[in-house]
Amino acid sequence: MEAINALGRRKAAVARVYLSDGKGKITVNGKDYKEYFGSEILQYVVTQPLLVLNAGDKYDITVNLEGGGVKGQSEALRLGITRALILVDEENKKILKSNGFTTRDPREVERKKPGQPKARKRFQFSKR
Repeated sequence: MEAINALGRRKAAVARVYLSDGKGKITVNGKDYKEYFGSEILQYVVTQPLLVLNAGDKYDITVNLEGGGVKGQSEALRLGITRALILVDEENKKILKSNGFTTRDPREVERKKPGQPKARKRFQFSKR
């Protein structure tokens, strides 16, 4: 099987995922994913689609991650892995969709407005 590539995004994070046959090794920016994502929760988020399909030891995954923070990156990677698994086998889509992995989270940071300290916060009003 040739490498299948997919894209996952979340907030400012972009994950380019390359999936190929292998033994279940996940490499993120040249490091093992457990080394890259220190928290066990984030490691679980990354492997969720593989755990649902019992495909943890079938594929080797190489990832280029950039932008955002670690939480956004982990969720972008989850979406990228999900899309790659759907490209491998269309039957996987029903299971992954029922678990909510196929939906791209559209929430982005709202821009700061001029004359305000943040996006929605206003400077304190002074009557006198």
